[in-house]
Amino acid sequence: MSNITAFPSSGGGNGQVGFDRLELQRIMDLYGRMVSAGYWRDYAMDMGREAAIFSAFRRSAERPEYRIEKRPALRHRQGMWALVGEAGQILKRGQELQGVLAPVERKLLRIVED
Repeated sequence: MSNITAFPSSGGGNGQVGFDRLELQRIMDLYGRMVSAGYWRDYAMDMGREAAIFSAFRRSAERPEYRIEKRPALRHRQGMWALVGEAGQILKRGQELQGVLAPVERKLLRIVED
């Protein structure tokens, strides 16, 4: 697994958006369960001025199956969290990370039940 550095999400001195410890823990927990189910194999993180993005891949040579995006500038509009699908469509938006991850959690339950 990659070496992970989480940057402050408060927009500190460098103006970089990041995941806080609890957010990253929640995302990595879901990632680990999807890996255990044999569904995901790789991930990537991108942290910039406007967004922090976690991308999950079935195979590293493909486009990510899901992107979990945190955009604090949208906090008071649609919500700062978004779940983006492989084709770039927004599957879910919200104020809370847990609600945005719900479609992936349901998918995991279907994978495990099969």
